[in-house]
Amino acid sequence: MKNNGSKSEAASDKMSSDKKMFGHTRVIDFMRLRMGATALSVLLLLGSVATLFINGINFGLDFTGGTLIELSYDKPANVAAVRNQLGQMGFNDAVAQEYGSANAVLIRIPGSESNATLSNQVARQLNAAYDGEITLKRVEFVGPQVGEQLRDQGGLGMLLALALVMLYIAFRFQYKFSLGAVIALGHDSLIVLGVFSLFGLQFDLTVLAAILAVVGYSLNDTIIVYDRVRENFRKVRRGTPVEIINISLSQTLGRTLATSGTTIMVLLALFFLGGDMIHNFAAALLVGVGVGTYSSIYIASNLLLYMNISREDLIVPVREDEVDDMP
Repeated sequence: MKNNGSKSEAASDKMSSDKKMFGHTRVIDFMRLRMGATALSVLLLLGSVATLFINGINFGLDFTGGTLIELSYDKPANVAAVRNQLGQMGFNDAVAQEYGSANAVLIRIPGSESNATLSNQVARQLNAAYDGEITLKRVEFVGPQVGEQLRDQGGLGMLLALALVMLYIAFRFQYKFSLGAVIALGHDSLIVLGVFSLFGLQFDLTVLAAILAVVGYSLNDTIIVYDRVRENFRKVRRGTPVEIINISLSQTLGRTLATSGTTIMVLLALFFLGGDMIHNFAAALLVGVGVGTYSSIYIASNLLLYMNISREDLIVPVREDEVDDMP
């Protein structure tokens, strides 16, 4: 009896140790915070929907239509003074910003009609108020129909990407993984849109490209986590779903932090040093990469638990004819 008791204590100690260590990986109890993470995500999503409903999205000329004018100054330009002068001309909705260098200014003037003399008029009036010389470098016009078509095609492209992702993950893993990944991707995209709506940042084609890049980045991270979850469900026989997901997240944490950390460092350089033209692009990616890293842990993996993922969902069923052929 004493011997049996010591064996039972040894087995208990081993199971306790397995919860803390798996192989050479220190297991972190991520899912201990799953309820708080769920509440945080719900608040972020509700806030994003609310600000989108109240403020809308500040679409750029790519989607609304208008005139784009590039001016070259013979010395560093005062962008604030250019904005004031445009307001005095009646272009209160015009946007002026540096373009590549301190001597170049890019002006966006919303409007549904093309005016052949508009660019010359703007350049002439700015030149009259400037102590130097201004050269008109480039003029582009985007019609409202083209902008509307780009907006519709961009939205359809995003929906199509999510649908294809859902089919791919359902085929490679299981439908519960598919739902979890698509909801996580929708969560990331909606929060990025909410941030742009909240701060009134301009949404153009580069930002749309950034959101699609966020979808790809977040999906890649989620698939790596899901692949390890599936592997551990088949390998770890005694663990509960919560323990298996904690083990999987702990095993992929190093790669996730390394990838996210190096990506964020590059994006910070683009955000602060890249200039106004890619400022919003870098901002969208910064928010998206940060939220995507969080969602891979506390949205995609957490949703598997809400959908009651189990080992039986990932075990290939044995066909009846195979059972009959067994000796």
